[in-house]
Amino acid sequence: MRRRVVVTGMGMINPLGNDVQTVWDALLAGKSGVGNITVFDAAEYPTKIAAEIKNWDISDAVDDPSAWAKHGRHGKFAAGAAMQAAADSGVLDSMDDRSRVGLYFGAGEGNQDFGSFTQMVAAGHTAEPSETDSENFDLVAFMRSGLELLDHELELLQEPSMPVAAVGTLLDVHGPNLNCLTACAASSQAVGEATELIRAGRVDAMFAGGCHSMIHPFGLTGFSLLTALSKNNDDPQGASRPFDRLRDGFVLGEGSGMVVLEELEHAKARGATIYGEVLGYGCTADAYRITDIHPEGRGAIGCMSGALKDAGLAPEQVGYVNAHGTSTTVNDKVETVACKAVFGERAGQVPVSSTKSMMGHLIAAAGVSEMIVCLQAIRSGVIPPTINLENPDPLCDLDYVPNQAREANVQVALNNSFGFGGQNVTLALGKY
Repeated sequence: MRRRVVVTGMGMINPLGNDVQTVWDALLAGKSGVGNITVFDAAEYPTKIAAEIKNWDISDAVDDPSAWAKHGRHGKFAAGAAMQAAADSGVLDSMDDRSRVGLYFGAGEGNQDFGSFTQMVAAGHTAEPSETDSENFDLVAFMRSGLELLDHELELLQEPSMPVAAVGTLLDVHGPNLNCLTACAASSQAVGEATELIRAGRVDAMFAGGCHSMIHPFGLTGFSLLTALSKNNDDPQGASRPFDRLRDGFVLGEGSGMVVLEELEHAKARGATIYGEVLGYGCTADAYRITDIHPEGRGAIGCMSGALKDAGLAPEQVGYVNAHGTSTTVNDKVETVACKAVFGERAGQVPVSSTKSMMGHLIAAAGVSEMIVCLQAIRSGVIPPTINLENPDPLCDLDYVPNQAREANVQVALNNSFGFGGQNVTLALGKY
């Protein structure tokens, strides 16, 4: 029999609050974490809103905040969420062999040194071009400016692998130390792959999760060029409206979520609190387009079905789906198609909600944050709503738990994460 994997710790730094319980209370109350961007001056951008972390500092999480001064926002969020999960679980107190516990993150890139980069570009344009450079740009002057301006530590720390390395040192964890960046599916994939390491007997416990912040000039520019973001600047809290006919794009969020995954017998032996079980993991690729989900939901159907097969569950056993639900025209329509294919005639009876309507889209950190939401729904018997769902879309006709939380006896939940590039992950989570 394969080893069973349970969740024994959770941590979260989120636009709705800086711990799991605060976030959960805000979700059930239908609160929004979206507001005007304050991290930088976004006045000239078509989108001026995002879901930012508020009232939190790295000094809230670590004894020596100066050691984290040059880490990006996402790395600091990861440290905060991981420290919460470690304290909540207590697993490290019982690990005599620290090589039997590891970390697997889905972490995005760090903050770019935008100010220095723009000065480098200016230097290249204002210097006299050399014989080897183009008529309008002096590459040598650009490079020399970079050598003078760029901080080598900042350049290193913006690499996606840095948060998991830093948190591994912070926690003194000696087992596997891994990171994946499969866009919006990253932290769900991290949980799934960490689960497989425990199942295979390579480790007894894993810290799994993700962190990201793309609320910076490059991030906002990129998504604006893709026309993926909501431009509802006049109503920030109403901008993220998954499955609503008037949706016009997603809202950027930031933050981190972490869970402690543990082999069941190991958790039981130390008397750990068990929040739920990771029953199944499905992972597929659309193999279609970089920015578009397959129109027939090929990859989404595959990963949902794969998670159920891995768990040994039938579709009728699912009591809740936390949708990827980005609030973009294409995603919400195709995810609806996928749910209908997986659940058949019962599709309209399965509650589906998108908590991105409240916390925004945390990109690489989205999946694990929504996994925690699923565990809380299973434990509490309450499903969080999809807020701002006011204008029915005939192409999105499932039960999206509109605007109000709902009591329900959920034994099994699916968590969907579909990333740019066509990378799809579904986690099947169950009551223990």
